[in-house]
Amino acid sequence: MSQRQVLQVFEQYQKARTQFVQTVAELATRPQNVETLQNAGVMSLLRPLLLDTVPTIQQTAALALGRLANYNDDLAEAVVKADILPQLVYSLAEQNRFYKKAAAFVLRAVAKHSAELAQAVVDCGALDALVISLEEFDPGVKEAAAWALGYIARHNGQLAQAVVDSGAVPLLVLCIQEPEIAVKRIAASTLSDIAKHSPELAQTVVDTGAIAHLAQMTLNPDAKLKRQVFSALGQISKHSVDLAEMVVEAEIFPAVLASLKDPDEYVRKNVTTLMREITKHTPELSQMIVNAGGVAAVIDYLGDSRGNVRLPGIMMLGYVAAHSENLAMAVVVSKGVPQLAICLVEEPEDHIKAATAWAFGQIGRHTPEHARAVAAANVLPKLLNLYLDTQSSEDLQVKAKKALKSVLQKCTYLPALEPLLYEAPSNILKHVICQFSKVLPHDSKARRLFVTSGGLKKVQEIKAEPGSALQEYINAINNCYPEEIVRYYSPGYSEALLERVESYQPA
Repeated sequence: MSQRQVLQVFEQYQKARTQFVQTVAELATRPQNVETLQNAGVMSLLRPLLLDTVPTIQQTAALALGRLANYNDDLAEAVVKADILPQLVYSLAEQNRFYKKAAAFVLRAVAKHSAELAQAVVDCGALDALVISLEEFDPGVKEAAAWALGYIARHNGQLAQAVVDSGAVPLLVLCIQEPEIAVKRIAASTLSDIAKHSPELAQTVVDTGAIAHLAQMTLNPDAKLKRQVFSALGQISKHSVDLAEMVVEAEIFPAVLASLKDPDEYVRKNVTTLMREITKHTPELSQMIVNAGGVAAVIDYLGDSRGNVRLPGIMMLGYVAAHSENLAMAVVVSKGVPQLAICLVEEPEDHIKAATAWAFGQIGRHTPEHARAVAAANVLPKLLNLYLDTQSSEDLQVKAKKALKSVLQKCTYLPALEPLLYEAPSNILKHVICQFSKVLPHDSKARRLFVTSGGLKKVQEIKAEPGSALQEYINAINNCYPEEIVRYYSPGYSEALLERVESYQPA
């Protein structure tokens, strides 16, 4: 065989390998092909091509493996079992930028599925190689490495700590200062995934000066970047008063409130979540957000939103109201109660209804004035229906009952209480009757209305255990009226009168 023929054979072999990996990489983009590729044993065919002498074949083989591993956890596990990861990690340090991107993609695709698979990526020494890649000149390599680190860190605190221990955080903070928007986005997202697990991990992120750089990006026009920035600030703020104060001290308010009008719903949701995480800690932090116009802005946001994106806004109002009478009144004055009432009616999901019920309890539990604001919005019958509805989740029933009791114990607005006399079960009814027993002795107009509306008659029909709290409240109400009036409205009184008529002998 001549030298020319030998070269032709090698050329054909190279073309065949190239065509094979390109075809597999293309087929792997379509879910319907994945199972067939797996059954054909494609993993074992791709593995040796990662060591191919031709760089494009290496890169395309890695890309194909990444696409397969990305599809589901079974395929990701197959990549681990085929002992492919150590080869990728080794090549991350040795190969060109195109291969590095493809290798980081495979590591990310494996790590994303579960903590166990992410641990397998860590165990093969990937962290050091990925951290070195964060220092690469090529922004695409930085982005791919940051993405893989984020997918490892997101699962649990132990994995996030491993990412921190590898020295990634200072380099990620440098990445958010890069000019490329894609690198900024992924670096901010990874910082968020690290900070979310514990106060210690969040503090590590803060100690590298991340807050100041994140705060600068809150007004960036790029929606995907803002999503990640607000997410990271929220994850830092949630752990402690000190961390929340550090975020607030970065002077992000009131400028951040403009993002509540952002066209991107996830930007709006993440801003509201950040505000929720700050307000939950102390009255002082809540007051600061109230002063910045945050409560009114969130109430407007609830009016413009639907579904799950409403949830952090609803909870934020509840947290603000929980701290003090004055802060709860700030929610009332900003017309928060009617807006929450709309959410209670409009939202089909039980967990959103439960959060709304909880927020009403926080608003109405302070004083009669607060309770009246809730009661006047016709919320009490709705809470009662949710509590009694067998279709409601257990959590919704518990929160509706608790909110109802909290508001009832302060409510002296009798027109809102009266409908409950006819619908409430005994455990709720006693709180309703209790409020009437407090108000009626001091209000002659209310006493008259209570008779003409049928309230007094209804009270006489209630069966209460002798000596119970309910019986005492009924006695207190009855003591507000002449004995003959009480007797007149008692069950059986008309029959007793008729019997007297029948037995009456005219003179």
